Amino acid sequence: MESLAAIIWNVDREIVSFGNFALRWYGLLFALGFVLGYQIMYSIYIKEGKTQKQLDKLSITMIISTVVGARLGHCLFYEPEYYLSNPIAILKIWEGGLASHGAAIAILIGLFLYVRNQKDISLLWMLDRIVIVIPLAGALIRLGNFFNSEIYGIPTDVPWAVIFQKVDDIPRHPVQLYESFAYFIIFIILYFTYKRKFSELKPGFLFGLFLVSVFGARFIIEFYKSFQTDLELGLPLRMGQILSIPFIIIGIYFILRKTKKN
Repeated sequence: MESLAAIIWNVDREIVSFGNFALRWYGLLFALGFVLGYQIMYSIYIKEGKTQKQLDKLSITMIISTVVGARLGHCLFYEPEYYLSNPIAILKIWEGGLASHGAAIAILIGLFLYVRNQKDISLLWMLDRIVIVIPLAGALIRLGNFFNSEIYGIPTDVPWAVIFQKVDDIPRHPVQLYESFAYFIIFIILYFTYKRKFSELKPGFLFGLFLVSVFGARFIIEFYKSFQTDLELGLPLRMGQILSIPFIIIGIYFILRKTKKN
């Protein structure tokens, strides 16, 4: 299905290297997501009378939860047989393998533990604000996946198809860019909804909107993704779609539930 209109993609994963150290696009974009997220959350915390010390504790919680949750999510959701029989391999995060659904679960747990030590911050208050920056980080991470030529799409003959030469010579859907674009749009919507309407929104609304939009987009885009593991071959839906459904249902609940603003 080779197409003359397909974009040839063969960018080096490393930006620059010094001896055994290499700066990679994925690592740079992953870190940039946390840096930009910190700056946005700083403005929110200051605006709403919170302290930088509280924000710094939040940042540590988010970094640990994201990395640990994403790694465990990949190992347990996509390749459980291999990793349960080779548990040491779970620690080899440099070999790749992160799952956003695992990160989402770990972040929820981490934030629950975080707010228990913050007298003036409730869990819903926290969730309504942290979800503003998570899609931005997700957009940058998926862009990093594009640079790595990983999590690519199924073969296609659309004009914008991409040939990932590090994978094969088949034109494929650039699903990493689809997700990155979708998450960036969701970030814009959440950010400006908060900026203009935050005093009018019921607690949990932004959190619900985030769940429905992010995991709804993920559910649709999964149709265009290649199978990530053999485990998915016998499933009625892709693993990413199955894992997205509970988050979408929870999101709908928080959007529709009736509650007083305060």
